[in-house]
Amino acid sequence: MIPHIVAFRHVPNEPLGYFKTFLNEKKITFEYLNLFETNEIPSMANATHLIFLGGPMSVNDENEFPWLIQEKELIRRSIKTGQKVLGICLGAQLIASAYGAKVFPCVNETGWKMLTRENDALGIFSNVPTHFPVFQLHGETFEIPDGGQLLARGDVVRNQAFSCRNTLGLQFHLELTDEIIHDWSKDLPGNEQSKIARETPRFLVESNRLCRLVAEDFIR
Repeated sequence: MIPHIVAFRHVPNEPLGYFKTFLNEKKITFEYLNLFETNEIPSMANATHLIFLGGPMSVNDENEFPWLIQEKELIRRSIKTGQKVLGICLGAQLIASAYGAKVFPCVNETGWKMLTRENDALGIFSNVPTHFPVFQLHGETFEIPDGGQLLARGDVVRNQAFSCRNTLGLQFHLELTDEIIHDWSKDLPGNEQSKIARETPRFLVESNRLCRLVAEDFIR
């Protein structure tokens, strides 16, 4: 089956980023579903892969954003349709919530942080280093759903990546580019901006490499 990806975008400034670079290189077709414009989800019959991107809202804000309910239903239904699912930040929390796990506030994590890879029986993270840098921008976290496997943990916020059935959830952002980092950090306090600016040249290349590994496994 020829891959066709639908990416669920919750706000305009959280795009596919480096994932788009990868998809264009591989000539894999994709489209955005901009929920901030449509406020509803059409049929996903033509999609083989679903990517749920980030956003500032909580997965618990179903009264304010009713399409969160539709997204969770679509994630659960993807098992029957055979669609693979990738969730990033809010997207990972959507997967956790869709399968009954609690999503709740935590310490705010902003900027570059180091994570530790867990033993991965499924091999999803087999090519990821034991310790690796990621970019964080979140204030909520999740429990691992029943039947899920923890893939990466942090020192401050433990649950950072997991697999569950046909889904992969990443609390962190591997899709970053220089442009996205500049956009996301421009309104942060000066000391945080400076720290991110210093660390980005050290970590972004590795982040892009890890993004490519995850994308290759996701499409495979």
